[in-house]
Amino acid sequence: MSFVLAIDQGTTSSRAIVFRSDISIAATAQAEFPQYFPASGWVEHEPEDIWTSTIATCREALNKAGVTAKDIAAIGITNQRETTVVWDRATGTAVHRAIVWQDRRTADICARLKSEGHEPIISAKTGLIIDPYFSGTKVAWILDHVPGARARAERGELMFGTVDCYLLWRLTGGKVHATDATNASRTLLFNIHTGEWDDELLKILRVPRSMLPEVKDSSHLFGSSIPELFGGAIAISGIAGDQQAATIGQACFTPGMIKSTYGTGCFALLNTGSTPVASNNKLLTTIAYQLQGKRTYALEGSIFVAGSAVQWLRDGIGLIKQASDTDPLAEQSDSTQSVYLVPAFVGMGAPYWNPRVRGALFGLTRNTGPAEIAHAVLESVCYQTVDLLAAMRADWPEAEAANIVLRVDGGMTASQWTMQRLADLLDAPVDRPVIQETTALGAAYLAGLSAGIYPEPAKFADNWRLEHRFKPNMSQATRERKLAGWARAVKGLLASDEGEG
Repeated sequence: MSFVLAIDQGTTSSRAIVFRSDISIAATAQAEFPQYFPASGWVEHEPEDIWTSTIATCREALNKAGVTAKDIAAIGITNQRETTVVWDRATGTAVHRAIVWQDRRTADICARLKSEGHEPIISAKTGLIIDPYFSGTKVAWILDHVPGARARAERGELMFGTVDCYLLWRLTGGKVHATDATNASRTLLFNIHTGEWDDELLKILRVPRSMLPEVKDSSHLFGSSIPELFGGAIAISGIAGDQQAATIGQACFTPGMIKSTYGTGCFALLNTGSTPVASNNKLLTTIAYQLQGKRTYALEGSIFVAGSAVQWLRDGIGLIKQASDTDPLAEQSDSTQSVYLVPAFVGMGAPYWNPRVRGALFGLTRNTGPAEIAHAVLESVCYQTVDLLAAMRADWPEAEAANIVLRVDGGMTASQWTMQRLADLLDAPVDRPVIQETTALGAAYLAGLSAGIYPEPAKFADNWRLEHRFKPNMSQATRERKLAGWARAVKGLLASDEGEG
């Protein structure tokens, strides 16, 4: 049994990857599934679609790799975080579609919780802010809006879980209702200091304790898949939310290490070790991973728009035909122009957290054309990352002493221009690894660690391989001028919200 199966259940697709014992990839399968938008700001998934696409991709990946259940030492699960499922304990039927992390329907609940003065205690215990992003208010919404759901939950008939928990329950034939500490830490219901569900938080959010899964280490034997799924039982021994799994896949096991994933949005996590660092700069304090009962914490910054700004160039305004067109355009842009895009298409994430502002271009001239706009789009991702790292340094002074190296992954890292500009503006090296499937690799590692296939973290870190290091080569004067221009653009954008309700 020298293979590990990683389930990477994402927002728009489910993927399965078979890893060998040397962490090379034997096979990959992927399947998209439908998104539902029943009202403005609402995003839902059908739980059955999540389940069927996951099982189909697992079977396809096993088939492509030419392996069977008896060859697989363990299954690891990584998942879209915060997405919320509530289902019937007896039948396994979901009482409502899954409410996706992007969904904003609970904004009024969040506003009420803030007005009642609950944010300080919730932030102190969870490391999070009150926002519709997280799972707790989504559970409350389902209980309040599905007829009879709250009474059924009070009787112990309903279960809650994030997507990892739901998949684990289905994979084990309804035998195991559990999650890991990283996913629990994204619910608004979990005390990240005690490592337990918190009665005070449950009371504030009106969620019955009986609905909640048991919380385990990220690397732990959770249970086994029922034999009929894959032709034999397979141990399930690793779970982590997607951004934490990417942190593990990037081998960011030492305090001060940072990874940043550039997909639709961008998520940067800074390992702060055994100390949960409370943010004064609107970052999130979260659990990076939990091994052998020991929690390792991280500061997290979330940027809502990264790769989706390139999609906007292609699909929204038709300036490019494909994403790869942006690099040559940026290369030929007029360096005397200072065009800035602040891509607040859905508001701004960390460290601003302003959901009301909208995107804007600054510094346009009569000579501004597609090349300069493409340049501004790619550069906007870099500037936002600079803002995140500045906030991290301010929150955690030890980061100043650390020789910061940013490990990157995700689709946008294919852009040589963007990665070089990122190094230039950060004034720090940017490392792109050989294995880009870092999220799935993190899940595989957690499962393989428990199963004895992969070594302890320090030795696993030795297997991390650099594909390319981007070194800063921009002059300090140019860097300072450009960062000052970005700061003015952000200030101008945020001012547009002043006085609005």
